Amino acid sequence: MKERVILAYSGGLDTTAIIPWLKETYGFDVICVCIDVGQESELDGLEERAKYSGAEKLYILDVVDEFCDDFIVPGVQANATYENKYLLGTSFARPLIAKKLVEIARKEGATTICHGATGKGNDQVRFEINIKALAPDLKIIATWRQPEWTMQSREDEIEYCKQHGIDLPFDASTSYSRDRNLWHISHEGLELEDPSQEPNWDHLLVLGTHPEKAPDEAEYVTMTFEKGVPKSVNGKEMKVSDIIRELNRLGGKHGVGIVDIVENRVVGMKSRGVYETPGGTILMEAHMQLEELILDRDTLAYKKLISDKFADMIYEGKWYCPLRESLQAFIEKTQERVTGEVKFKLYKGNIIKAGTTSPYSMYSEELASFTTGDLYDHKDAEGFINLFGLSMKVRAMLDQKRDN
Repeated sequence: MKERVILAYSGGLDTTAIIPWLKETYGFDVICVCIDVGQESELDGLEERAKYSGAEKLYILDVVDEFCDDFIVPGVQANATYENKYLLGTSFARPLIAKKLVEIARKEGATTICHGATGKGNDQVRFEINIKALAPDLKIIATWRQPEWTMQSREDEIEYCKQHGIDLPFDASTSYSRDRNLWHISHEGLELEDPSQEPNWDHLLVLGTHPEKAPDEAEYVTMTFEKGVPKSVNGKEMKVSDIIRELNRLGGKHGVGIVDIVENRVVGMKSRGVYETPGGTILMEAHMQLEELILDRDTLAYKKLISDKFADMIYEGKWYCPLRESLQAFIEKTQERVTGEVKFKLYKGNIIKAGTTSPYSMYSEELASFTTGDLYDHKDAEGFINLFGLSMKVRAMLDQKRDN
């Protein structure tokens, strides 16, 4: 019986070429595993393509709800954003994919897991450290780092597939390198490799339209949250995955959530990409809008520090790590009162506040108004200011004395 390898299979050019390569190079039986995290039409025709390319079997696992509930929701609760712009769409999915690859490897008695992530990218790190965390005994083949892998470009891969009788729906000259799931879609390659070039928006965008072409009329949206978890959109209660789908539709329509960023990869280089995250951008903004009404100053400030670290860990692939679990426990504690309703309007790429309410709001109109009341006497501020700025005043006095 031949040794079995589990291939993380997307149906794209790389993983299609890898199937015959694994069979030729190592003599493996190749079992493809595609994890459905919301790629939608990208899954069409995968089974036929995998078998046609030489795979023994293809698993397509629908984990969309697990992806949303167990990975995206903690990220939203944390307001996790890498380098102030990237909402971690690819990063959220990788640890879940790694988990499912390990599960199928155990089921099939495979000894090895193979992925097609490039040797210059983040995903090789994310896949491998999560596989090692869950199954340290399994071997890992990273094709782009193997000496036997001689293909150096998309053109090489297309030619290799042609030599093996595999017809492809890809064209290297017109295809961006993309990663899609329910949360986002990323775009790299072509003109994006030159940061001086403006993206070809008409050719590039998939989930929505550019703000310049968005409707001229704003659209109001109302959302509710319970303990930091989204519960409804415009009065309709839905599971999280359906909420994201609806927000993707609304955000895409109004040009929300398009980010063009040069980011710092884990491996040390900068890369330029465009991310479309219409629903995620709305969801994150609505959550932050609610939090600012509810969380006290100290908790909000400290949570920002935790959120930045949480985002870094997700970006680096350190999901199955004790520190990530501990940070999430803190974040979940902060969400106990993050319940309420958020209203905003979408207009040409903007999310504009239109009112926030919560039974746990810490906003007091009586305190915030300019009218003196029982809870706050304006004259009390004088003593506070004297003490609050005492060290600054003493330093200035001593400096003045020395100068004289």
